[in-house]
Amino acid sequence: MIDQLRKDAENLSRELKDWRRDFHRHPEVGFEERRTHSVLLKFLEGIGLPVKTAGGTGLVATLEGKPGGKTVCLRADMDALPLKEEGEKEYISENPAACHACAHDGHMAILMGIAKLLSQKKYGFRGKILFLFQPAEERFPGGAKGMIEEGAIQGVDAIFGLHLWQPLPTGKIGIVKGAMMAAPDEFSVTVIGKGGHGSMPQMTIDPILVSSQLVINLQTIVSRNVDPLKSAVISMGTIQGGTVFNIIPCEVSLSGTVRTFDPELREFMEKRVREVVQGTCQTFGAKSEIKYVRGYPALINDASMSDFVREVARKVLGEDCLREIDPIMGGEDFAYYLQCIPGAFLFFGMGDGMTYPHHHPAFDLDEKSLPLATFFMSSLALEYLGRSA
Repeated sequence: MIDQLRKDAENLSRELKDWRRDFHRHPEVGFEERRTHSVLLKFLEGIGLPVKTAGGTGLVATLEGKPGGKTVCLRADMDALPLKEEGEKEYISENPAACHACAHDGHMAILMGIAKLLSQKKYGFRGKILFLFQPAEERFPGGAKGMIEEGAIQGVDAIFGLHLWQPLPTGKIGIVKGAMMAAPDEFSVTVIGKGGHGSMPQMTIDPILVSSQLVINLQTIVSRNVDPLKSAVISMGTIQGGTVFNIIPCEVSLSGTVRTFDPELREFMEKRVREVVQGTCQTFGAKSEIKYVRGYPALINDASMSDFVREVARKVLGEDCLREIDPIMGGEDFAYYLQCIPGAFLFFGMGDGMTYPHHHPAFDLDEKSLPLATFFMSSLALEYLGRSA
């Protein structure tokens, strides 16, 4: 069966590439994936799968095997980034306000390929496979919560997801048992001072000076308040204030992100950020307003499911397919599914010849990864159902 599945996936190479490039030309940002939704709906109905809408623009298609057995779910995210694409590729984005710079176009093509392969009924599995196309992974509060609230994974026994990954060679797999991706929180601060003429700073409360000190002070939280054996990141992303070279403004706005794995440390980081903002501003006589938004939870892979992914990878792709990787500070709303049911999330390499990293406006992926990932994820679903029948 493995050899036949590998051959069938390879025979889909042209279609996988065409599907992926079509999505790439027509990117849509989170919760606005209307054309994407329409294309996927037509495809899924065309191969005979019952489909329902969930989470706004999301879709859930069900493939029924032989009676009995368990239900496994495979997920792909649908949304693009609000970024103007760079480069001269023939399938460059036709939407100047968005581009697929994080491989979600490839994720959708892979899940379409799996659905097409396994719906041919030649593999004779027992149980059900759910194909979950989820909107808005890149945009808080994320699309996963809405899918869950609308019953998209009700009755599912296990869930698996992948991310095509530029740092890994094409066809190689990286997975972490336990905490694999961080909780990505965000915060914004308004420093409220007293404006005036740049020649008379003594008459002002300079919010630019206060903000400069605040950026430095926030970095001391990680260096002096966090256990060196634990992981935390604070990064400032924006700082905006002032209009003219000789005017001290009244306000400055800043924003940044906090990343953690540990729930207790996550609580501490929010508390400490608020304290440092308030204390720094008070020191200079300024006022502050802070908004702190909790992002996705940390992505925690089930230990036994992680071992299962590794076992299947060795079986169908060979001993050399696995790469040891460290957890990363990026966030992923697949974490919500893993809070509900056992499962695992993995990185699938597509980096051969690819210069630009994820979220770069010139990002692209090695399309040779598409049939390989289709084969692997199909194998993963069939192996799970075969062992649980």
